[in-house]
Amino acid sequence: MTPATTPARFLDPELLGRIGSLELLARAVVEGFMSGLHRSPFTGFSTEFTEYRQYNAGDDLRYLDWRLLGRTDRYFIKKYRADTNTQCHLLVDTSASMNYAHGSSVTKLQYAQFLAASLAYLLNRQQDAVGLVAFAEKVHTHVPARNRTGHMRTIFGNLSLLQAGGETHLAESLHQLAEILTRRGIVVIISDFYDQPERLQESFQHLRFKGHDLVAFQVLDQNELDFDFTDPVLLLEDAETQEQMPVLPDVVMTGYRERMRKHVEEMRRCTAANNVDFELLTTKQPLDFALFSFLSRRSGK
Repeated sequence: MTPATTPARFLDPELLGRIGSLELLARAVVEGFMSGLHRSPFTGFSTEFTEYRQYNAGDDLRYLDWRLLGRTDRYFIKKYRADTNTQCHLLVDTSASMNYAHGSSVTKLQYAQFLAASLAYLLNRQQDAVGLVAFAEKVHTHVPARNRTGHMRTIFGNLSLLQAGGETHLAESLHQLAEILTRRGIVVIISDFYDQPERLQESFQHLRFKGHDLVAFQVLDQNELDFDFTDPVLLLEDAETQEQMPVLPDVVMTGYRERMRKHVEEMRRCTAANNVDFELLTTKQPLDFALFSFLSRRSGK
């Protein structure tokens, strides 16, 4: 399944980068996305199944349980209720590597801010409680989950102040958060996930042990996957340690791509083994892709 296409593609990251306010950006993204979703055949994402009732003439066939019909030869409609008691914590990686952008005006951190703001607006629209956590070497920003009037301004304000810097200590930060977040809820991690999968696995298990549902968005620049450089000699610099190394792109390209492919596959295996919903995103992908992924996965819970 793919998300419904919205007119004028207001969800393109580079266009969104021209909007100065994260609140306005999030509203444009979510309202545009929901408008497109309502015109699509995919419904019921922000609801929770409760019971069946017998089909009556005129009922919407989209809610007919076709599997049950095949088993019993009887017509039943699924009934839903709004799920308004969810608590969701949005975790944003602000380490120096998130400042990377190649051939795009949008860095990984900016994309993470756009995504976090849009998810916050969407969740608040569903009357869910939303919290924000930002981390690099350690947790440095924590806004507890609330759904009170005015809380979203606090979320957007803190999001807009985030800057990239410091080394990635993702696993340690997740362990720290497992002790901080005392009430069960949804934990959405937005990061480039430049950490060892085996270390991350332990932190995922810690959060799962505490009763949280986990969603992981790995945000990368497309060139981090492609390594498409035309310069004969390239000076690479580690964003976190400032260590520099001259390389010949043609020589290291194949090995780099293979290592990156293995890292992404290891992330997929690690998250799948720990019941973590995983999605790989690039900074050029429209945000409706991420929103649709989030809602479709949550609807199956």
